Amino acid sequence: MLEIFLSLLILVGAVFVFIGSFGLLRLRDFYSRLHAPTKATTLGVGSLLVASAVFFSFQDDGLSLHEILVTLFLFITAPVGAHLMAKAALHLRLKSLAQAPTDDLLDGAACEHATSNKTTSAQRQGTDVSAH
Repeated sequence: MLEIFLSLLILVGAVFVFIGSFGLLRLRDFYSRLHAPTKATTLGVGSLLVASAVFFSFQDDGLSLHEILVTLFLFITAPVGAHLMAKAALHLRLKSLAQAPTDDLLDGAACEHATSNKTTSAQRQGTDVSAH
């Protein structure tokens, strides 16, 4: 029964890693290529690491925490790294095949406008803005 469970985890991990790698090769622009490995490959490697942790926990006498710690580190750092790369690409105004956001939105003008509208409507109602 354990072998079947481990085999399923390994197969699921291999499929996710393959999909992420294939997406990295086949997708056409930076933003799409960034999405494939950070989502699919992270799940694939996480599944492989969980399978390894289960195997070595049953093989040895104690609980195998090395793989669990690596998995947690992977799940924390991969999305943060992808977010930073995407923000850097937006800052450099890297072209995408999708419709790009307007320059006002990239410069934060739309955010400031939405914040000032919230303040103005709250002041009209006589409510405290800091309470929201």
